[in-house]
Amino acid sequence: MVTFLKKELQRFKQILRPDYKETFDVKTEEGRDAREGVLKMALHFLCKMGHQDLADELNENELNVLCQNELKRNLKNKYQSVFEGIAKHGSSVLLQRIYTDLYLTEGGSGKISEEHEVRQIEYRTKRSVEEDKPIKCADIFKPSPGQNKPVRRVLTKGVAGIGKTISVHKYILDWAEGINNQEINFIFPLCFRELNLMRDKECSLMDLLHHFFPETKTLTIGIENKYNVLFVFDGLDECRLQLNFAGNESLTDVTGVTSLDVLLTNVIKGNLFPSALLWITSRPAAASQIPPECVDLVTEVQGFTDSQKEEYLRKRINDEGLASRIISHIKSSRSLHEMCHIPVFCWIAAMVLEIIYSSGQTESPKTLTEMYTHFLIFQTRQRNIKFDNVHDLKTKWNHALVLNLGKLAYEQLEKGNLIFYEEDLRDCGIDVKEAAVFSGMCTQIFREESGIFLGTVFCFVHLSIQEYLAALYALLMMEVERADTISTQSSTPTRITSQKNAVDKALGYEDGRFDLFLRFLLGLSVESNQSLLHGLITMKQIQTGNDETISYIKDKIREASSSERMINLFHCLNELNDHSLVEEIQSFLNAGTLAEAQLSSGQWSALVFVLLTSDQNLDVFDLKKYIRSDEALLRLKPVMEESHTILLSGCGVTGEGYAALAAALKSNPSSHLEELDLRGNDPGDSGVELLSDLLQDPQCKLRRLRNPLLLKELDLSERIPGDSGVKQLCALLEDPHCRWKKLNLSDCGVTGEGYAALASALKSNPSLLEELDLRGNDPGDSGVKLLTDLLQDPQCKLKKLRLQSCSITAEGCAALVSALASNPSHLVNLHLTNNKLGDSGVVQISTLLGNPDCKLQRLW
Repeated sequence: MVTFLKKELQRFKQILRPDYKETFDVKTEEGRDAREGVLKMALHFLCKMGHQDLADELNENELNVLCQNELKRNLKNKYQSVFEGIAKHGSSVLLQRIYTDLYLTEGGSGKISEEHEVRQIEYRTKRSVEEDKPIKCADIFKPSPGQNKPVRRVLTKGVAGIGKTISVHKYILDWAEGINNQEINFIFPLCFRELNLMRDKECSLMDLLHHFFPETKTLTIGIENKYNVLFVFDGLDECRLQLNFAGNESLTDVTGVTSLDVLLTNVIKGNLFPSALLWITSRPAAASQIPPECVDLVTEVQGFTDSQKEEYLRKRINDEGLASRIISHIKSSRSLHEMCHIPVFCWIAAMVLEIIYSSGQTESPKTLTEMYTHFLIFQTRQRNIKFDNVHDLKTKWNHALVLNLGKLAYEQLEKGNLIFYEEDLRDCGIDVKEAAVFSGMCTQIFREESGIFLGTVFCFVHLSIQEYLAALYALLMMEVERADTISTQSSTPTRITSQKNAVDKALGYEDGRFDLFLRFLLGLSVESNQSLLHGLITMKQIQTGNDETISYIKDKIREASSSERMINLFHCLNELNDHSLVEEIQSFLNAGTLAEAQLSSGQWSALVFVLLTSDQNLDVFDLKKYIRSDEALLRLKPVMEESHTILLSGCGVTGEGYAALAAALKSNPSSHLEELDLRGNDPGDSGVELLSDLLQDPQCKLRRLRNPLLLKELDLSERIPGDSGVKQLCALLEDPHCRWKKLNLSDCGVTGEGYAALASALKSNPSLLEELDLRGNDPGDSGVKLLTDLLQDPQCKLKKLRLQSCSITAEGCAALVSALASNPSHLVNLHLTNNKLGDSGVVQISTLLGNPDCKLQRLW
């Protein structure tokens, strides 16, 4: 007892030291009553000694220690297990057992992608990740090496189901278990789904924390903000608050009562609790709701890499042989393998294939539609076993429930909603309890505190499941009810007209909202999927033959001016088991005759599809491999957007082709372009102007990997109209984001005026260029003298300088040598052929070569 007492009093003494820093240790339950007794004694004696201020400080700190311990305990209980499937009805698994690191990177595209999220995932791996900056989730608030500015507000983006929320849970769990980030005193995770349910209420920041975290009601957080606090706002894309950052009033008092919208905007802006860390997660399309000035770091969750997919599957499946078999099958189907970048789909695929192989079945799903059909069957059987005690191998379908869920999925898909409320379910004839127990298809999140029931929020496990059920609903309505839900224009709707209407509907949405819906709808018309749904759809109800629909899709492909929008239609043809257009292109590729082929519009689209979905590396786009023409640039725009290097030299590209190139790069600010080779083409003035506009576009600065300002090499030889063209480039050379290493301006008609602009630009950014090619221009001695300031700058990194045929005389050579003599250690190659240096110029050069610091290796 004496030892215990001394230890506790010593701890109290530490707490009251002026230099004490709050580093709370998790205490065990044992001895809590004894500690409270010792605390009361200490407080009593401090008061008797006339130290009421110390007693108050000790009491406050001790209460906050208890708050932190209780908060950690509750967060650990909440996040240590995950439910695979749906909350409260799925199978609980320890997060630490199955957690697999996700590929998280710094930075992100400044552009809101209008592509369907599944398409973003399918083509993500075509891009090289050499310029990505991987970051560990546990380190997101730690500045990068060399970064002085602290990271306080982080925005993490990622498509639906990619693992944003699980990353948050792992971060919090590691903190609660004392593994990482113990310098943080309190973490308060707040989900926008739950915050939505309080959107009409008014409260203070402390009221909000006490409401969601009752264990913190004794916590004292004053205006001095002496504790390290992290607020986590998960799921910005599900926020139904206005978040009016510009119009909301400013608030600095943590006890000030206001609307939830005002409260959150002030926390994010840093008016309320300015020292607190802030972590926001969002799907990409909603991320722009947060003003850029309110974000210190953008990160992006890119899902599983190929190795992480295997790691997750082996962790989840105990049987090593079965895991290997499942991994092998997933790799055999490109569409399944790419979708497994999404952790939720990885879980779906693992569950379906484990059931199929364990039951001895030989046929495995190879398309998305087959995989989701098996998933629906499994969830339906699980429900029948659990709630109806039906163990029949034949699936007993609840037609009404499937129809109603499908109606909900379809109507909310049209509205663009991913979450819905009880009234939405009731409008579709769904009993809330029935939906909640339909295992795996819906999640239910509700909260009940202090006897107050806040409400219920619903969503499908993943957007793709919503799209599948919406497609199934459209099929059932046509085949069973004879009603075309897609279009009401048909007086006598048929399956074929419904499918055609679905094709038109999907093409009508630029955001690709109905792309996957269409893929599923057509896949469900295939006999193999119909047989799986036996009992829900009878074979008699389904008319056979999809030839007319296939022909209609091919006509749409041929009519299209853009190959990009047709990519999904090729996936649809795959679902219908038609590969004819792709096979035609494969025959050209296999024969090596593509460069001479005269391709139809449909074949061009097929070529784009083949290139984007093959295993071929697209880092280098070389037009000579295909067809050297402006049309090729127009048609292959989606392929160019995926490339790091674009080689167009000697391809006869004119102004029209340059327009296509500029449009491709300008429409995709997340382009990864490093190198652009345009030699031997004739773009004309209009073509050069288009590229100039692209390079000066301020949006380029937001690119995730590289933008035109970050080109390693820019070769515009013979293409820039004299000094005016050089002046346009100088604005880029002065930009701090510019990373050009090589600049080729040979034979560009640059005179002294252009040299003056170039010298001024390079002087402001002297460490930029390593190679400068100015041959064939006529600046004269005065132009060369303008470059001497750059060459004398100790930060100058120029290694190669080409000045052939530049009308340089001995006078210009003297100025050049003088500049190099004062800074001789950087230049390696110097080209001065076809100038009029004379003997005196050569003498000047020889003095430079005699300098022991001179690093010249080649001299022409």
